[in-house]
Amino acid sequence: MHLDLVTVACLRDNYAYLVVCPETGEAALVDAPEAAPIAAALLERGLRLSHILLTHHHADHTDAVAELRAGGAQVIGAAADAHRLPPLDMALRPGDRFEIFGEDVHVMAADGHTLGHIAYHVPALGAVFTGDSLMALGCGRLFEGSAAQMWQTLSALAALPDETLVCSGHEYTLSNARFAVTIEPGNAALTSRLKRVEVARSEGRPTVPSLLSEELETNPFLRAGLPALKSAIGMQEEDDAAVFAEIRRRKDEF
Repeated sequence: MHLDLVTVACLRDNYAYLVVCPETGEAALVDAPEAAPIAAALLERGLRLSHILLTHHHADHTDAVAELRAGGAQVIGAAADAHRLPPLDMALRPGDRFEIFGEDVHVMAADGHTLGHIAYHVPALGAVFTGDSLMALGCGRLFEGSAAQMWQTLSALAALPDETLVCSGHEYTLSNARFAVTIEPGNAALTSRLKRVEVARSEGRPTVPSLLSEELETNPFLRAGLPALKSAIGMQEEDDAAVFAEIRRRKDEF
């Protein structure tokens, strides 16, 4: 079944996503930062909200659930996070699969930013919804999980097909790009991407979703295992997780 993707800007710098089934006029929402723009996007397209998928418990991803579920939408989230999510109609664990509009959704562990964070891979759409784990040119801060957990998350996401769209939760790309250049100033693909991001943001255009292939070329957090990056920061002999941890430390202080 053909599915469409709609990106909805919310709050100051959040994004929500609608996975749309044109045949039925239904939509599944991934994360619920703010009700008004999401409701407007549904109304504009004549869609009925059927599902709300939550990546993690933070308020800027869940605050609009109560209002948006009033029409009967089924709320889905992580069993491990159920105690601090809005009431769930379906509680899932990493490795689970379920269907939306007849298409498989694969639940992936995405610990690091929080514990119990999950991501949703929708192969038929060619997209993965990563919340605050993998972001465009970055990754989420480690509020609850460890660097080793986030590195494991990013490694699993990096193994998805190169053409996968990475649908992340925030417009942090310009700051992320400026930091990334401090890690790999000689990365031509990164320098080129920074220029494109600067233009996009100056024109008020979103920088997400992004292609996984481009993240693999330019996102320092995904590249922590590469010899070229390790050499760039003088950590040639360190293991991948330790290099990732050092990059995350530097970004926290950037």
